[in-house]
Amino acid sequence: MNESMQSTPPNESRAHLRSRRMIRSMKSQADAKRTVPEKIADTVTSIIGSIWFLNLNILWFFAWLMVNLEFLPFFPPFDPFPFGLLTTAVSLEAIVLSIFVLISQNRAAKIDDLREEIDLQIDIITEQEITKLMQLQVLLLKKNGIDVSDDKELQEMLKPLSTNKVQNVLEKQMK
Repeated sequence: MNESMQSTPPNESRAHLRSRRMIRSMKSQADAKRTVPEKIADTVTSIIGSIWFLNLNILWFFAWLMVNLEFLPFFPPFDPFPFGLLTTAVSLEAIVLSIFVLISQNRAAKIDDLREEIDLQIDIITEQEITKLMQLQVLLLKKNGIDVSDDKELQEMLKPLSTNKVQNVLEKQMK
C-alpha cells in the first residue's frame, strides 16, 4: 500500500482534510487569544467537570457528615446538625463554580458564533457559485438545441437568491 493511501482515510479528500485543519486552527487561534481569566475558567471547568472532582466532593461531604454526626469519636464535631457551615460552603462552591462554567460557556458561544457566521458566508458564496454553474449549464443546453424554458422549477433556481428576502421570512417566523 502506498503512503498517500495510508495517510488519508478512504472517505476523506485532501480538501476535506485541509478544511478540518482550518477548523482546528480556528479553535487553536481562539484558544491562543484567551485572556488569563478565560484560561483559568477553562482549566477550572475541565477539572470540575471530571469524575475525579465528583468523587472528591462525595468524599469531602461524606467525611464532613461523619465528623459532625459524631460517627468518628476521635474528631470533635465543628458543624452540628443542621450543618449551617456546610450549607454555606456548598452554596459558595456552587456560586463560584457556576461563574467559572458561565465564563467558559460564553467564550465557547463566541467561537460558535464566529463559526456560524463563517458557515453563513460560505453558504452564500456557494449558492452564488451553484447558480452561476446552472446558468452556464443552461447556456450549454441551449447551444446544443435543448430547450429548458418550460421548466418552471429550473427558471426559479436560476434566479439569484435574495438573502434579504430569506432573512425577512425567518424574522417573521421567529415573531
